[in-house]
Amino acid sequence: QVQLVESGGGLVQAGGSLRLSCAASERTGSTYSMAWFRQAPGKEREFVAGFPWSGASTSYADSVKGRFTMSRDNAKNTVFLQMNSLKPEDTAVYYCAAARVFRGWGPNKYDYWGQGTQVTVSS
Repeated sequence: QVQLVESGGGLVQAGGSLRLSCAASERTGSTYSMAWFRQAPGKEREFVAGFPWSGASTSYADSVKGRFTMSRDNAKNTVFLQMNSLKPEDTAVYYCAAARVFRGWGPNKYDYWGQGTQVTVSS
C-alpha cells in the first residue's frame, strides 16, 4: 500500500508561485503513473499534470500549460508541482495520486491518493 503525503500549499497573490511536493512511502515501480489533480469547491476533481509511467513525458491540462511544471526526484520517491503565474481560478485542494498501471487521466483510474493540500490564490 503506497502512502502519499503532499505539502507546500498555502495562500498566494495572483501572479505568485508555489511549489507542491508529494512524498511516497516507498519506491514505486517503473509502470506506476503519478499525477496531480485538483478540486475546487462545488466542482469535480480534475487532472492537472502527470506522467503515465517512469521515464515518460509529462502531460498537462490545457488550463495550466506553460505555467505549471511537474518534476520528480526518484532517489527521494518524491514528485513536485511548480506553479507559476497563479490565477484565482487555480484555487483548489491539490491532490497527488498514483496508479499501479496507467489507464488514463481520470481520477477513477488512480489507486492511491494523498490527503490533499489547499492552494488559495487571491486577486
